Amino acid sequence: MRAAVSSISFFSRPGGVMLLASFCCLLWGSAYPAIKQGYSLFAIASHDVPAQMLFAGLRFTLAGLMLLVASALLGWKLLLPGKEWLPVSVLGLTQTALQYVFFYIGIAFATGAKSSIMNATGTFFSVILAHFIYQNDRLSNRRIVGCAVGFGGVAAANYGPSIFQPDFTLAGEGSIVLAAFILSIAMIYGKMISQRINVIVMTGWQMTIGGLTLCLVGFWAGGQLHGFTPVSVALLGYMALLSSLAFGLWSTLLKHNPVGRVVIYNFLVPVFGVALSALFLHEAVFALKNLVALVLVCAGIWLVTAEKRSGLL
Repeated sequence: MRAAVSSISFFSRPGGVMLLASFCCLLWGSAYPAIKQGYSLFAIASHDVPAQMLFAGLRFTLAGLMLLVASALLGWKLLLPGKEWLPVSVLGLTQTALQYVFFYIGIAFATGAKSSIMNATGTFFSVILAHFIYQNDRLSNRRIVGCAVGFGGVAAANYGPSIFQPDFTLAGEGSIVLAAFILSIAMIYGKMISQRINVIVMTGWQMTIGGLTLCLVGFWAGGQLHGFTPVSVALLGYMALLSSLAFGLWSTLLKHNPVGRVVIYNFLVPVFGVALSALFLHEAVFALKNLVALVLVCAGIWLVTAEKRSGLL
């Protein structure tokens, strides 16, 4: 009993929240260079969508199974109530399958740093959608400014030779933004389902269902993966682990803390994404427009997620 109390108190302490939330953001940020490296190791071309689907499907099937195994070890019931299989399956087909089709296509055509900045639009989409769905989650002046600043950062990231020639492609940056929008909708839907069932078990099943769907469709469309080596398999295992571990820790933090105390750390995801892309992919991320974009996007995320009360961070 004493150990359990100590464990829970750690998740509630400001230092524990900062450490674990930052670690989750580090894991999510590392996904951008990891996917790019995976394309290279498995010889996946930018136009080979079936192989990209197969690659994503293997990752999320493994991640879902990891969560289900962890749930079983914790003694949680794995079988869902009969009426919940359909909504969880729909969640898997949207939040995992459909979203990651566009996400993986986008990363194939955009840099890891640019992808991490563009994907941050999901936070702003969520805030805007919540305004129209939840009566107690309206847009405040602070959030409106945050969204404006954040989208200003996205515009800066896509600045090109002129306003009529932006550094933007539908296949690359456009797909990333579409994936972020799909995720925003799916997360709101998933939040409703999670009120009725264990959120970790729900995510394990939706990841498994979505991952298997990606595998089947990718294989059916002719997708193939080559280059299975200890290094490439280890990378695939890491990507599955980061998805399951980050979500498990993040959900635990949300369980023991006010939402605003946790989600404010989302601004670190593009920071880590850009930094790790520079480190592992040797991308030129120190161009003025990238730095301006990163600062504005992070500031926007901070504004829309920060709690009004002081002393909570």
